Amino acid sequence: MASFLIVYGTSEGQTEKVAGQIAETLAERGHATTTIDVGDGLGGHTVEDFDAVLVGSSIHVGKHQSAITEFVTGHHDALAAVPSGFFQVSLSSAVEDPEGQAEAAKYVEDLIAETDFHPDRIGLFGGALRYSKYGFLKRLMLKRIAKDATGDTDTSRDYEYTDWEEVEAFTDDFAAFVEGRVGATAPASED
Repeated sequence: MASFLIVYGTSEGQTEKVAGQIAETLAERGHATTTIDVGDGLGGHTVEDFDAVLVGSSIHVGKHQSAITEFVTGHHDALAAVPSGFFQVSLSSAVEDPEGQAEAAKYVEDLIAETDFHPDRIGLFGGALRYSKYGFLKRLMLKRIAKDATGDTDTSRDYEYTDWEEVEAFTDDFAAFVEGRVGATAPASED
């Protein structure tokens, strides 16, 4: 069994939901998880308390959560000393076109360039449109963005684009990587 810290930054809750699914998948593999919204601080924990760290951030207005950028910068050496992963939740990852995928990848490249954080695994996941949580101006702005990106402009409902099987596959891949690095094993499956 390995211990995993999952630190995330979110605005409307989709990244928190992804972090929760990652924690659940890791727990099903027999690992201990601690999931923390970076905006709440680390609650007395340190990165060094864990065998591996996953960092997640949503994208808003072309930027990662500032608290995540600060976390990664402030814990650079500790993150470099353990297996680490990064997951990003964005509308750009929700679309299949190469331009949207390139935009999503560029956000990660920008984070790496700014912070010198080099995660061992990276996952890019589609986010959500939470029209019900937006004020008038934000709803209008995101409706305009969504028109080109997804076509989902009915503001009377919310849209979720996260591919949960992709989240699980990313988590399993990262867990297997960590298990190999720290000598932890996942429990045998019951067939």
